[in-house]
Amino acid sequence: MRMPERGAAPRLSVDAAGWIAGARRIASPHFDARPDGARIELLVLHSISLPPGCFGGDAIERLFTGTLDPAADASFAPLAGLRVAAHVVIARDGAATQYVSFNDRAWHAGASEFEGRPRCNDYSIGLELEGTDHAPFEAVQYDVLARIAAALDAAYPSLRAVRRHSDIAPARKTDPGPYFDWPRFVRAMPAHWSLPAGVIGSS
Repeated sequence: MRMPERGAAPRLSVDAAGWIAGARRIASPHFDARPDGARIELLVLHSISLPPGCFGGDAIERLFTGTLDPAADASFAPLAGLRVAAHVVIARDGAATQYVSFNDRAWHAGASEFEGRPRCNDYSIGLELEGTDHAPFEAVQYDVLARIAAALDAAYPSLRAVRRHSDIAPARKTDPGPYFDWPRFVRAMPAHWSLPAGVIGSS
């Protein structure tokens, strides 16, 4: 899925199986069922680049599908055997790839806590922006993020909050980092979602 060059972008939708209609889909094995009775309440924003600071290529796809060769780059060695995947990745050019159905529990957050509740994977959706802590994201990434947020809001009425990975795992994570443009996202996201403390528009 890519943003069109001109004109109004069509609305996105999430089908009953939890997949974005029309999006590129690559199945990851790094998921399982959500606990019985779990409701999707939280969107977690991440950022990722592999190798760190490098964009493009297929390393993220290989990591999320369990096929990354740890010998292919020195920075990959700590990732050997890691079983992780976000639900969706938005590349620098706006291409969105979905790896796990939103209805399922993707292994994206790790040890985490939201409003005193642990195990954020149980009740959250993980969305990765291709990027780093050290550079701005692309305009088209925000556009696609806003469209996906609207589709998730329509599909999952229980979704009520958005947080950074660093908000739910502050001792371990810094992403999506200081260059994430919160004012831009706040203008486009569902108005009833709660925001991280200190972010413009939060209460």
